[in-house]
Amino acid sequence: MSSQALITLAIVVVAMGLFASEKLRVDLVALLVLVALVALGIIGPEQALAGFSNEATVTVAAMFALSLGVERSGALEPLIRLLLRIRRPWLLTLALMLVIAPLGAFVKNIALVATFVPLALRVCQRTQTSPARVLMPMAFAAQMGGVCTLVGTSSNLLADTLAQQHGLPGFGVFEFTRLGALLAAVGIVYLMLVGRWLLPRHVEAAMPAEPAEIGKYVTELKIGPNSPLVGHSIADAKLGERYGVYPLELLRGERRMWSPRSQQLAAGDVLLVRGDWEKLEEFRRRAGLENVPGAGHVRGREDGEDPRLLAEAMVAPGSPLEGRRLEEAGLDWRYDAVVLAIHRRGHVLREKLSDTRLAVGDVLLLVIDRQAMPRLRADSGLIVLSEREDRVGTPRRALAALAIMFGVVLVSALHWLPIPIAAIAGAVLMAIAGCYGRKDIYEAIDWKIIVLLGAILPLGIAIEKTGLSQALVDAGMQLVGSHGLLAALFMVYLLTALLTELMGHNPSVVLMVGIAISVAHAAHADPRPFVVAVAFAAATSFATPVGYPTNTMVYYAGGYRFTDFMKVGIPLIALFCALSVWLIPVFWPFHPGG
Repeated sequence: MSSQALITLAIVVVAMGLFASEKLRVDLVALLVLVALVALGIIGPEQALAGFSNEATVTVAAMFALSLGVERSGALEPLIRLLLRIRRPWLLTLALMLVIAPLGAFVKNIALVATFVPLALRVCQRTQTSPARVLMPMAFAAQMGGVCTLVGTSSNLLADTLAQQHGLPGFGVFEFTRLGALLAAVGIVYLMLVGRWLLPRHVEAAMPAEPAEIGKYVTELKIGPNSPLVGHSIADAKLGERYGVYPLELLRGERRMWSPRSQQLAAGDVLLVRGDWEKLEEFRRRAGLENVPGAGHVRGREDGEDPRLLAEAMVAPGSPLEGRRLEEAGLDWRYDAVVLAIHRRGHVLREKLSDTRLAVGDVLLLVIDRQAMPRLRADSGLIVLSEREDRVGTPRRALAALAIMFGVVLVSALHWLPIPIAAIAGAVLMAIAGCYGRKDIYEAIDWKIIVLLGAILPLGIAIEKTGLSQALVDAGMQLVGSHGLLAALFMVYLLTALLTELMGHNPSVVLMVGIAISVAHAAHADPRPFVVAVAFAAATSFATPVGYPTNTMVYYAGGYRFTDFMKVGIPLIALFCALSVWLIPVFWPFHPGG
C-alpha cells in the first residue's frame, strides 16, 4: 500500500470517528476531509470542488424544494384528517406505515416524519398510549419507502451518480421499486407481528392528559416584593412537598448560587426551577412570582383580541437553531414568541435560559401570538407538537403540487429530461403556482446535507486514485475466499450497513460504491448488483438513532433509549440483509445475458 493510500486510510478512519462521535456537525467533518485531501496533495482543486456541481448534489437540493411544496400546499391534509379518526394504537401504527411508505418514495423523509409526528402524539395522548409504540415504526416505514425509487433518498441518487462515474449505466427512477416494495411489505409485517412486542412499554400508562406536560421543564421565576417567599429560605418553603417543583439554582444579580437551599430569599431573586408545566404555573401564581423571559408577554392584549397562546416546539434534526444560545435563536423577532421553559430529555438544565445552547430534541414551551402560529408550523427547524394545521394550503395549490411532483417523476422515468433538470423545473413551477413563498425554498433546503454531499464526494475519488480501494478489496476477497458471489455480496451489504450506523448513510455510500465495484470486478461479475446492495444497506438504517435523521427525530419525541433501536432494528436489518442477498441477483443478475 502506497504512502498516499495510507494517508487516505488515516483520513477515512479519523472521519469515521468524528462522524460517529457527533463532536462536530457532519458538514464540518466533510469540509475538514476535503481540506485535508487537497492540502496533502492527494486530489487537486478541480476534483475537490467537483462534488458541488455533481448531479446528485443538485438533485437532492431540488427534491428538498419539491417535498416542501407537497407539504406546504396542504396536499397531505386529507390523509391527516383521516388518520385523526383512528382510535386504536395498533391500527394507527399500521395506517401510518401504509401511508408513509408510499409517500416516502417521493417526499423527503424528514418532512414526512415532521408532518406526522404531531398527529401521532395527539392520537397517542387521546388513547393513553405511549408514543414509543408508534413513532419508531413510522420512522422505519419512511426509510423503507425512500429506497423504493431513485429519488426517494439522497443515498440512492448518490449511489447512482458514483456508479455512472465508474462507467456503469444509470439506474431508472423505478428500477429499485420491485425489491424495495417487497422489503417494505416484509418490514411492515415484521413490525406489526414481531417488532411491536420488542417496542418499549415503559411509559404506556403515563401519557399526559395535555400536550403541555411533555416532561420536566426548566424555567426562571422572579420573586416579587409581595411574594410569601420573601424572607424565607428555600428549605423552609418546601417547594417540592408543597408545589411539586424543584429548585436548581438561585440567581441574585450577577451571582449564581448552586446550593441555594439555605439562602434567604429576597425580592428580585430569580429561581431556576424544574417541574411539569402545570405545577410550575401553579407555583408561580400561588407564590407571587413572574416569568423572567418576557413576563409581560404571557398575557393577551388589553383589548382582549388576538390572545396569545402556549405552544410546544421541538428542535428538529438539522435545525439551524442547533448549537445556538436561546437569545441568538431569534424567536422573539421572527415570531414575537417568548420561550418560557425548556425540556431536555435525559438532562437537567442548570443554566439561565438565555445562555442555554439548544440541542436536537429540546422541547421549547412558547408564548406566541396566534397569528404567528402558521409561520412557526412552517419552520422546518422546529416541529410543533400539536395538530398541524397549515392554513396556507388550498385545494388548488394541493392539486398543483401533486400534479407537478407526478410530472417530475414521469418526465424523469421516461428520460425526457435528466433528473436534476426535471427536479429544478418542478421546483420552479411549484414556486410559480404558489405552493410555497419566495423565501421558503431557500429555508427548506437542508444546506448541511448539500455541503456534506459536495464535500464528501471527493473522498471517493481519493480512495480510488490512491489504490486504497483495491487494497481493501484484496483483503475482503481473502476473507470471502472460495465461498462465491453470494458471500461477496453479503460482505458488501453487511459492511455498508455497519458503516451507515456509525457514520451516516451518505458517507457510507461514498466509501463503499467504489469498493463494491472493485469487488465485482475481482469476482468477474456485473458491478450493478453490488451497487444496489450498497444503496439498500445505506438507505435502511434501523439499529441506532443516529444512522438516519428520521431515527434521530423520533428518538427524542418518543422517549426511546438507545438500546430500543437495537432490539427492534438489528433483527430487521438481518432480515433485510438475507432477503436482499437472495433477491438482488434475481433482479440484477451477476452475469446478465450469460
